[in-house]
Amino acid sequence: MPNKNPKTYEINTRNWIKQFGRDARLSDIPKDYFRKFAESGIDFIWMMGIWKTRENIIDETCFIAELVSTYTKALPDWKREDIIGSAFSIDCYEINPLIGTKDELLTFKEDLNRLGLKLILDFVPNHFSAESKYISTNPEFFLEADVESLQGDSRTFYKPHSADGKVFAHGRDPFFLAWTDTVQVNFFSQKARNFLKNTLLELTDLCDGIRCDMAMLALNNVFYNTWMGVLNKRRIPKPEDEFWNGAIKEVKKKAPDFLLIAEVYWDLESQLQNQGFDYTYDKTFSDLLFYNDIQGIKNHLHFDDEQQQKSVRFIENHDELRAAAKFGKPRSLAAAAAFSTIQGMKLFYDGQFEGKKIRIPSQLGREPEEKVSEYVKNFYKKLLPIINNDIFKKGKWKLIDPLPIDAWNKAFENFLAWTWSLENEIILVAINYAAVTSQCRIKFEFSTDKEILKFEDLLNDADYHRSVYELRANGLYVELKSYQCHIFRIQL
Repeated sequence: MPNKNPKTYEINTRNWIKQFGRDARLSDIPKDYFRKFAESGIDFIWMMGIWKTRENIIDETCFIAELVSTYTKALPDWKREDIIGSAFSIDCYEINPLIGTKDELLTFKEDLNRLGLKLILDFVPNHFSAESKYISTNPEFFLEADVESLQGDSRTFYKPHSADGKVFAHGRDPFFLAWTDTVQVNFFSQKARNFLKNTLLELTDLCDGIRCDMAMLALNNVFYNTWMGVLNKRRIPKPEDEFWNGAIKEVKKKAPDFLLIAEVYWDLESQLQNQGFDYTYDKTFSDLLFYNDIQGIKNHLHFDDEQQQKSVRFIENHDELRAAAKFGKPRSLAAAAAFSTIQGMKLFYDGQFEGKKIRIPSQLGREPEEKVSEYVKNFYKKLLPIINNDIFKKGKWKLIDPLPIDAWNKAFENFLAWTWSLENEIILVAINYAAVTSQCRIKFEFSTDKEILKFEDLLNDADYHRSVYELRANGLYVELKSYQCHIFRIQL
């Protein structure tokens, strides 16, 4: 029976690799380095930022005020040579020569696979580097505009140096300013679609899956609504079919086990799942945890099981603030216990297990030294072996509604609770997701001939024994301090 709830570990490759030497390459990583990740239950290693970029756009695009402020916040003593450009402003899908070669990448993948790990790489369909080599060789891939558009909005439109005076659009999210280090792909161009599909097919030979950046921007309606002015002016018709439907079918035909993860927002998750993605981001769950919306969390977890099993759960990644800083350490660990013990893929970010607090912008090629938080490190040292148990991979998950201990006490509303069951074992998770000590009772389904059940608290190294009669009559009484949790193992 396959693992229904895999775990992915994201690495900011261009910075992370420097621990092996200032000019380290993939071939310098010890072959057994990732063994500890495999043993801790990680399934996928996402090497973010491995593709070739264009250094010649850094001075022109990477020193706008809003970016410079993020550099200074993350690394007060940064210098010009520390700015290496965004990992998502890709020239082409060739490995960055500073990191390695195609052969080194294939050897690295083989080393991971030998350890039981699989390799995830980036796929950025919405845009390429603002000076990508394809602008001169294949301008038809990109969204061309006109001088009038450029004069009206020089932040969104530009003239690439290699485009013979033609005007193109920068890539963008419709709710934010354009990314000036990128050029927008024209998703209504069949030639662009074929190129992206063929690129995906080629990637199946280099890795075991892709994390697709801003995948919803490729949807026909989203692309049209973002660029309707240009599209209507140039009379570019909307295709009848969706890009992802056809592309993913071709990929799965060639490589059925190739994994496709979509970064997606705006309640479009189920639409992308229906178009073939194996997993889609669940940013909503992360936000509900941050805002302490306990009832919202419960409502969210009542969603369809199939959609939940295809969701990527996280509390930090390269786009998000560090959890230890954003949530505060105690609450970040309660949030970690929550997202790690529900259905779906779990995404962890390099440095999360050590309690790092500083978010590093993608353009920054050097990280500050941060002291390891032993408090956070010890928590994850306990949590990871727990969630590596087969019951979290193959068991059945069920949300539980905690009950009040009496008619006047509303503290039960502060609890999150669920069970996992497999054969004669149950895992019961109870989290007080509030800043005050709280109490509740938890009733859960079980079948046993025993009169006493042992509750082994895997997270806190404590055992409790409870009467089956009392459990069935009133439920399990739970009292927890603020942002504390139990993960009980119960043998029936």
